[in-house]
Amino acid sequence: DVDEGADIIMVKPAMAYGDVIAKVKEQIHLPVAAYSVSGEYALIKGAASLGYVDEAAMICETAAGAYRAGVDLYLTYFAREIAGFIDEGRIG
Repeated sequence: DVDEGADIIMVKPAMAYGDVIAKVKEQIHLPVAAYSVSGEYALIKGAASLGYVDEAAMICETAAGAYRAGVDLYLTYFAREIAGFIDEGRIG
């Protein structure tokens, strides 16, 4: 993709590929995006609905994990929730 003129490199799914994100960030000098796919959204929603996880904590931690891995852009179905958590000081 880089050789073909890509402006951004995207890694997906975001949650399970932190190691890939970090390696791409080390080797490629372009912005790196991570896409938190619909399955990750469903996983968090489903686990939270059953009481297995704290939904807000999982949303915050998955976003923070992607940024710790090195992403410049994080695409997620939880964008509105994350914006609210940033305003609240829970992330960032």
